[in-house]
Amino acid sequence: MPFERELEVAAAAADRAGHHALSLQQGITAETKADQSPVTRADKECERLIATALLHAFPDDGLLGEEGASAPSRSGRRWIIDPIDGTRDFLRGNPLWGPMIALEDRGEVVAGYVRFPALSASYWATRGGGAFRDHQPLHVSSKTTAAESVLCINQFNKLDPARFSGHILAWMSRFWAVRGLGGTPDAMMVASGQAEIWIEPAASPWDFAVPKIIVEEAGGIFRNFDGGSSIYAGNGIALVPALASEIGGFLG
Repeated sequence: MPFERELEVAAAAADRAGHHALSLQQGITAETKADQSPVTRADKECERLIATALLHAFPDDGLLGEEGASAPSRSGRRWIIDPIDGTRDFLRGNPLWGPMIALEDRGEVVAGYVRFPALSASYWATRGGGAFRDHQPLHVSSKTTAAESVLCINQFNKLDPARFSGHILAWMSRFWAVRGLGGTPDAMMVASGQAEIWIEPAASPWDFAVPKIIVEEAGGIFRNFDGGSSIYAGNGIALVPALASEIGGFLG
């Protein structure tokens, strides 16, 4: 498998961080960051744990972490860390959260790993090596119409009302079902063939890096509202190829 050692190090760090976060979850409280998102002691400690492990194994690589971890790259590679993706779920005792680690090589995400410790589930992918959940290969579904497909939308409260309010409800009514578990869990449903489209209207590179490579290696598409395919665009859509034309109804 390509990037095998990198994935092993990332997996060990994410698994350790997830275990540490679980040990702190009961009764934990949060501060509010400038962007109004919550941050906890667990977010900060898990990011330090992950960053230390990555730099020990790959000292020439750079770092970009949600909670401020940063290091320049001397190799052309950079690790992107979300120590607890789904901090709001973590705070409320929901199981849909976990550490995410991605490796970016000269601007392209080439490996990614996410661990959901409360669900005892892990997902990962490497560029050219496929996508997996707990060692089982992942493949997007073969659904071809909205009428038989599951649509996942995260953060309805951040959809631009001026752009979407006139048609989004009518468009959603075309689907077999509409769900919204939260960004990464929704993306993993697409990668696993359990849903066909995931829409995330507002998020950061550390939110998109791991879902992007897992969905793509499972045979899906990752794109932005403007038609690009960047983890830095602030929004993202994951979908099965057969439903690419359906996105036009959402974007208008």
